[in-house]
Amino acid sequence: MRSREDRSPRLGTGGRIAADINVTPLVDVCLVLLIIFMVLTPMINEGVSVDLPETDKPAALAEDKAAIVIAVKADGRISVGTEVVTLDRLGERVRAQVTGAPERTLVLRGDRTLDYATVREVMKRLSEAGFSRASLATLRRG
Repeated sequence: MRSREDRSPRLGTGGRIAADINVTPLVDVCLVLLIIFMVLTPMINEGVSVDLPETDKPAALAEDKAAIVIAVKADGRISVGTEVVTLDRLGERVRAQVTGAPERTLVLRGDRTLDYATVREVMKRLSEAGFSRASLATLRRG
């Protein structure tokens, strides 16, 4: 008859403790985290959600992961990336992001319900801050 110590699942052969690690739960958690990051990463690059205007033949924007996205929502709130800024601080915030990488492009995403004066004021502030070229994002009609 075997002793109690010999039947323990924690003991290996000869009464020594088995040091095996069950990695299955770890792999499961890592796969779930990977899927979450794969789903969320494209959303992070877009910045703030804006209802863009539609045009018949919009110019294609180059895929630039380092582009600085400036969004102007329908209520007039301005965001640089995901950070909400005031119109007065827009130039300095964009300048801070461009520091060290002057080739970064600016993409202005204005809500379709905004009046022209609001978008023009944002463009004017960007121009005053030294950014004379900004791409305007639109959607293809239909």
